[in-house]
Amino acid sequence: MQLPTYDDVIAAAARLEGHAHRTPVLRSSTANARWGAEFFFKCENFQRMGAFKFRGAFNALSKFDATQRKGGVIAFSSGNHAQAIALSARLLSMPAVIVMPKDAPAAKVAATKGYGAEVVMYDRFTEDREALTRRLAQERGMTMIPPYDHPDVLTGQGTAVKELIEETGPLDHLFVCLGGGGLLSGSALSARALAPECKVYGVEPEAGNDGQQSFRTGKIVHIETPKTIADGAQTQHLGEYTFGIIRRDVDDIFTVTDEQLVEAMRFFAERMKMVVEPTGCLAFAGAIAAAKAIEGQRVGIVISGGNVDLSRFAALIAPQ
Repeated sequence: MQLPTYDDVIAAAARLEGHAHRTPVLRSSTANARWGAEFFFKCENFQRMGAFKFRGAFNALSKFDATQRKGGVIAFSSGNHAQAIALSARLLSMPAVIVMPKDAPAAKVAATKGYGAEVVMYDRFTEDREALTRRLAQERGMTMIPPYDHPDVLTGQGTAVKELIEETGPLDHLFVCLGGGGLLSGSALSARALAPECKVYGVEPEAGNDGQQSFRTGKIVHIETPKTIADGAQTQHLGEYTFGIIRRDVDDIFTVTDEQLVEAMRFFAERMKMVVEPTGCLAFAGAIAAAKAIEGQRVGIVISGGNVDLSRFAALIAPQ
């Protein structure tokens, strides 16, 4: 299997020019003072459809040939990849079907339908979403684009960190959320090319540490669907492409608890005036936990998304 390279990230950036937002890099003097590092927050919660996933989805769909565009795209996702595929398909004038779990956040389901996609529901705890999606793809003559284990998807995601480092200059540390590994693997490609000395870390929920187990054992570990508030990271295993890059280019993988995610959510809301979904807080929560090790260093944080039901958001950050 040939792994994609940073040249593929550069090509993805060209395809995304004029379609994806170049999201802001924000700073916080309060965060710097409280945790003793110089933080640079790449705010993909301000990306189109509210998450970094638009980058990979649009990059992948823009490479479809005429036959594929006519047949359309099908994908499985708990929410952000769903919205990204749906919006990208609408922009590129092709039909889209999204397989989503019954317990997906209502706002994400509504947004996916709002972008014009057909939504097929499944039970994430009893049904195999990948098998269901492959069957529907064959029956309907559609092209399946997985949420992370695809060269065009992960290289599209890598454009976020490309932009980050181009704006900030070299970083000492980079923290990235980890679910299936698309964002982390793409980010690692960009970091290794633009800031070779930068330490790259993935951060995943403590309840779903398949990535950490895979990284430590050197082989892809499969787990049961984890129960965590980070719904975007409720994956059961890394992908072949993503693991290949992570194993080679990432320095370590950390885990955080749901309570640590809530602490990060509160900070973003109170001090930086941002709505960030639980999954989007993984990187910062991991950095906070590693504060002593990064003291005095330049630290990049990828905020992956901001798509969360407001009632759920309010309930999570409310004082207990």
